[in-house]
Amino acid sequence: MMFAVRLTSVPTPEITLSEFVTGLEYDDIPADARDTVQRAFLDTVGVTLAGARDDAGETVFRTDGITPDDASTILGLGTERPATQRALHTGTASHALDYDDLAWAMDGHPSVTLVPPILALAAEEDATGRDLVTAFAAGFELECTLAAPISPDHYEDGWHATATFGALGATAAAASLRNLTTDETVHALNTAASTPAGLKRNFGSMTKPLHAGLCARSGVTAARLAYEGFTADPTAISGERGFWDLYGPEARDDFTFDPKVWALQEHGIHVKYYPCCYFTHTSIAGTASLVDDHDIDPQNIERIHVRVAQGAADALHHADPDTGLEAKFSMEYTVASAAVRDRVGLTAFDDDSIDDPVVQQVRECVDFDVDDDLHYDSHEANVNIDTAEDSYERLQENPPGTHDNPLTDAELRSKFDECARRAVTEETADALAAIFTDLADCDDIAAAVSDAAHP
Repeated sequence: MMFAVRLTSVPTPEITLSEFVTGLEYDDIPADARDTVQRAFLDTVGVTLAGARDDAGETVFRTDGITPDDASTILGLGTERPATQRALHTGTASHALDYDDLAWAMDGHPSVTLVPPILALAAEEDATGRDLVTAFAAGFELECTLAAPISPDHYEDGWHATATFGALGATAAAASLRNLTTDETVHALNTAASTPAGLKRNFGSMTKPLHAGLCARSGVTAARLAYEGFTADPTAISGERGFWDLYGPEARDDFTFDPKVWALQEHGIHVKYYPCCYFTHTSIAGTASLVDDHDIDPQNIERIHVRVAQGAADALHHADPDTGLEAKFSMEYTVASAAVRDRVGLTAFDDDSIDDPVVQQVRECVDFDVDDDLHYDSHEANVNIDTAEDSYERLQENPPGTHDNPLTDAELRSKFDECARRAVTEETADALAAIFTDLADCDDIAAAVSDAAHP
């Protein structure tokens, strides 16, 4: 890997990471990490297409007079709007369903911070699929590295890490795609350090997906400004009263970075199997397994009790949801859906599904508490189901789709089809799946998606 010449004798974190971003080439990325990125693109494109038909996604397009009527428009690859506007629209749509992936290495949702700004710049940069993979990897490694010294305290304090670390990851991805110099990238990152925001209090509302749109816009804005000579303090992230000081705990871990250690390999990306908050997923899987294994009639359920980590309690505060958005952040509703329905899929969170009488009957029987022995971010859930006749218990360590136990290619494609066909024809969905499944082989991503959108 070739790094740009350091512009100062002091190896600040900003310089170290900017050198990595500007020096990174496609062939530097390990093959399994490149595969993880390609799967992330396919998954994110699917959920973005569907998200543009959801309230939050559709509203941000409509507010600017845009009708998200084809794949190029939804994915932000057309050039009729400013790139910053396209990043905002596509970013919000990508997170609208809460069906997008996540990574504990940054305590948030990485791909919705990276794919939208990359796609927003792809056409004007004549980007190839290899360019997209490289930009994603640069952004992912940077946002995970910057998260490490202050996580999970940052998230526990109420910040939505997707929005905060994501703004910096989006900037790195945009800087990579735009081929900024190391000096320009330092300025871009430090400019972006003044933009992060996003409150967990807004979970369950349209504003949560807006966080992804705002950080995508911030990344594009910071990279474009830096390219034009815009400057920032050189240590706005690491310096006194900088990003880490203000957004992190008083005592934090030291900054470390080894370009030979890849977060994409060590921690990876978890792909969601259910379109709701990830802190519900293990409980959903455990409940569904108990009901299936013991042929439990939902009508006979008297109580479902779940024990989970503190992170779940911090994120899930809609015990009796009124809307599909609130239901995505309800342990009670999602567990009840798992007990009643064959599949907790997109339709489970349509507003007219919330009042299903059988689901509501079971929801009133669900409660959960915190197991203090579990790590804050633990996936683990202990599920107990009581009926009039018997009691059943299951310890579920992980949900489907973790980095170490990924969805099969068929499962990932099925999820893509479930999402994409809400927004585009089957023919277009198939063409898009082919593009993003073999992304590295694409010579012109904007042209390929346009051809798929208008066969």
